[in-house]
This record gives sequence, structure tokens and C-alpha cells, in this order.
Amino acid sequence: MLRNINKIIGPDSFSQRQLPLRPLEKPQGDAVHLWHLDFDHLSNPLNPDAGSGTGELSVIQQRTTRRFYLRLLLGAYLGIPGKDIHITRRIKGRPELSTILTKGKLDFSVARSNSCYLIGISNGATIGVDLEIAAREAGKPMALARRYFSKAEAAALSELQEQELQRAFMHTWACKEAIVKANGLGIANQLCRFTVDTNPDNPPAVLDMPDDDHSAWKLVIAEPALGAIAAIAVRQKVVQLEGFNLS
Repeated sequence: MLRNINKIIGPDSFSQRQLPLRPLEKPQGDAVHLWHLDFDHLSNPLNPDAGSGTGELSVIQQRTTRRFYLRLLLGAYLGIPGKDIHITRRIKGRPELSTILTKGKLDFSVARSNSCYLIGISNGATIGVDLEIAAREAGKPMALARRYFSKAEAAALSELQEQELQRAFMHTWACKEAIVKANGLGIANQLCRFTVDTNPDNPPAVLDMPDDDHSAWKLVIAEPALGAIAAIAVRQKVVQLEGFNLS
């Protein structure tokens, strides 16, 4: 079910999808699909008999597990086996599909936090996603803001008390990282080059972007699981977000 873009999509709005996956229809028009995977509740493809969870896996095995499910999901959209999905990387590391497979009609972005994995799928518009834990606190949020954020963002955050500051900082960080991941430029020296609304109670928005048309970008915030912050940045005027939980 599609939701209003100005309302946070909560866990109850994420539809359940079970394995094995049937062929999936690509997002149409302004639609963007957001998939949430919790590996504490998904089978381990490296050892199906071991049950769910990735806590006992090495870093390399965890990465392999994420890639397995990403290829499985992308294959369901493209109508081909996951093993036939080939993912390349730009110079700065942004993963992308070959245009031979998608004809430019599918773009994706991924993020992870602890055992959870987020996959955003668009109909070809540039997309970036980030996943953060809402309760996580930055050690020195203002020091980080002055170092990495724009002057306008740092000034807005400096007016907040500690509890408000932590919440606004995490919101701002998630939004900015989603945009940077969409651009594929990397975090270094990029977070300060544009400004987002730091108030988590306002509809998320890009306020200024000297190197691009800021009005061409749409930000959406979702809560795929209790206590999680998902930021989705898409370079298109309108975004209708549809969420799924894979189980």
C-alpha cells in the first residue's frame, strides 16, 4: 500500500513477503520500493540447516549473505536467477547494475545496521538509502556537525539542548548520508556541500545544493523496525514509498 510522503512509514506499513520470492513487478511511476531484512529472522544461505542469524558468521560470510539476498531480490525484479545478477562499482564504490540488464529502468541502494539490511529500489531514478539506530548517541554531536555538516546545519543544531540535539543529529546524518550514497561521491568532503532540514519533526527536505538543483531531490523517512531510522533520497520530484519485510 502506498503512503503519504509527508508521513513516516512505520513498521506496521511494511508488507510481509516470504521466501521463496516470486517474480516482482518493478516500481512504476513515482513509486520506490524499500525492503527491510532482519538476518536474526532469515535463514542462513551459507548453511540453511543452521537456522537464522548471522551472529556466528565471519565478516566475509556476513557480506556474502547480504550479497546473496541482494542478488536474489534484484533477480526477482529482473526475472532472472540471482546468480546471474552482476553488480559493478563506480570509482567511489557506489554499487550499480549493468544497464544491459536493466536498460536504465532500475536503480538500487543498500544500507546496514547491526543485523538489519535495507535495500531501496527505484524505477531508474538515482536512489540512496541509509539505516541508523534512533537511540544511538554521537559522542560529540556538535563537534561532528561543525566538521562534517554545512554551516547552516551546524548553526541550527547549536541552538538545541542535548536530548533534542542527539535526535536532530541522527536525523540529519541519515538524510545526508542517503544523499551522498545516491550521488556515489563518498562521505569525505561531501556532507558539507549541501544542506538539509535538521528538524526531525518537519517533512525531510534538501534546502540547498550548490552543485545541483536541490528541488530535484526528495527525501523520505521511514521506520522499518522499532527504533530504526531509514532515510531515502531519490532524485525525482515525488516519491511514493512502499515498504516490505522479507521473512
